[in-house]
Amino acid sequence: MEPELLSMVPRPVCAILLLFPVTEKYETFRTEEEAKIKAEGQEVKPSVYFMKQTISNACGTIGLIHAIANNRDKINFETDSSLKKFLDDSMPMSPEERAKYLETYEAIRVTHESSAHEGQTEAPSIDEKVDLHFIALVNIDGNLYELDGRKPFPINHGQSSDDTFLEDAVEVCKKFMERDPDELRFNAIALAAA
Repeated sequence: MEPELLSMVPRPVCAILLLFPVTEKYETFRTEEEAKIKAEGQEVKPSVYFMKQTISNACGTIGLIHAIANNRDKINFETDSSLKKFLDDSMPMSPEERAKYLETYEAIRVTHESSAHEGQTEAPSIDEKVDLHFIALVNIDGNLYELDGRKPFPINHGQSSDDTFLEDAVEVCKKFMERDPDELRFNAIALAAA
């Protein structure tokens, strides 16, 4: 997260996937943050693609969908792409409808399951309780959004730009780390130019 190391990340960065531990401190913060936003409100642009997570242990898949769906203009999909079809079909849906649609969308389910089994460690079963969680951070129309399917809505973290997105997103990541200073289980992945 240091500036000299961030300078090695290819630009532009389209999204950051953050993996973090779900701890008691985090859950307390999440509840307080939700209540504050419900009371005070926030701006969420209509162009934000957001979906709920209803499938257990699918936060990585949901994070990738959030990252890709909110950067469609920067991605060249293959003509017969299952993901492109899913995004096209689900674009007019509500976050809850998108989640239900994903539950029945066979091509992504099969890809998710086969990818989970290709890793170096054994993937948890769909019902196993895990204490790590993926979210996506994206720049949409000049605002940095946190997209977490466990939350009822996107979180607007304020202004950003294509030029400052990586540094802005890192500041959000650092806040997650500062809330749990005794934890080491954090990882950030940039979706960037090849």
